Amino acid sequence: MFLNRTYRRSSKREGLVPFTITVKETDLHIQAEKKLEEKALRAAIRARELIEAHIETHPDFLTSLVPLQRFRPGAAIIENMLEAAHAAGVGPMAAVAGAVAEFTGKKLLEDSREVIVENGGDIFIKTESETVVGIWAGDSPLSMRVGIRVEKREKAYALCTSSGTLGHSKSFGRADAVTILSPSCPLADAAATALGNRVQKESDIQSVVDSAKAIPGI
Repeated sequence: MFLNRTYRRSSKREGLVPFTITVKETDLHIQAEKKLEEKALRAAIRARELIEAHIETHPDFLTSLVPLQRFRPGAAIIENMLEAAHAAGVGPMAAVAGAVAEFTGKKLLEDSREVIVENGGDIFIKTESETVVGIWAGDSPLSMRVGIRVEKREKAYALCTSSGTLGHSKSFGRADAVTILSPSCPLADAAATALGNRVQKESDIQSVVDSAKAIPGI
């Protein structure tokens, strides 16, 4: 069911305890100040329950490849996915991995000052110091040789990567990796997907970068 995520072997952060939880298709690699497996599992289950319940009454939420009408009131995780989809110009499920990572990470911050939640390349991060995240891009010669250094931030943030050449997520592009930094994990996830969809050839890259600069919040 899951990819062989060998990149996780090199993701250990000093001072944090790593552990993994799985709920159906959700496979989270988590680092926190202590093992919080039960709380993480409950959070991931709850996130999925909210999304699955919404899909039961709004089936287009699962299948749409374009933004859907936003509405309130609703579960925050649903609203966040809908807003991220609008900002990026994609369907709301393009934000699902980031949304689940963020939902789980915020719950764990109640018991740990530092938390990293990685969900298939979509990462929710709250650390007390600078963080360097390597970019895994499959067979690309730059895979795990390029990283993004983020200085200490007071608030949590997200680094999300989408690929058109590896993984099981739906992509219409050919980019090995598109990585987005944002305060919002659902937005970073949706934007990485949207921008990756537009890369078909090398000459597309600059226009995609220019488009990225026009999306508020990334």
